[in-house]
This record gives sequence, C-alpha cells and structure tokens, in this order.
Amino acid sequence: MADPETPAANQGPVTISNSSSERAPIIYFDGASCFGHHNGAIQIELAANLLMPVGAAVRVDVVQTAHLRCSPAAALALREALDKALAMLKLGQQQPTEEIPVVKN
Repeated sequence: MADPETPAANQGPVTISNSSSERAPIIYFDGASCFGHHNGAIQIELAANLLMPVGAAVRVDVVQTAHLRCSPAAALALREALDKALAMLKLGQQQPTEEIPVVKN
C-alpha cells in the first residue's frame, strides 16, 4: 500500500489522457478564503476579487471560484509543484534582461 504522505510524483510515471486537457477548467483565484480537513480530505476554498461599480466608486466583492478537495498525498504534490513554479519564477526574474537590437533597413 502506498504511503499517504508520499507525493504521487514519487510513485512512478503518470500518463495523462490528452482527451481531457481541452475540457479541464482554468481556475483563477486571488487567494484562499479558508481551509480545513474532513474525514482525511484536505479542503481549500479559492476566491477571487470582483470589482463592482457603485456610482462613482468601486466596491470589491469576494466570490468563491473553486472548492479544492484532495488527499494529503495530492496536497503534498500540489505544494511541491507550487514551490517549484515559484522557484522557476524567481530564477527567471533574476536573469539579466537582454537589450533588443535595433534593426535598420
């Protein structure tokens, strides 16, 4: 039996069906509004800010965009993926910017 604390990435190669990728939703969120666990499942509620005009002013409404549920192993794999993506972003921001040469015809 697999260790529930071991991320799925360490359990061998996984093949993802290419027929499902175009139907998978894109979930945008500005933050996690709350989190917890129930019966061993991790629960995280994702939320986004909506700008609502109110006369000449703007009101910010927060709406739930997703209800994330996963096993502890999947949560660890997600955390690992997020850590690696953030490290990639940081590395990319440290790269010196190259000046684009001016081409004259």
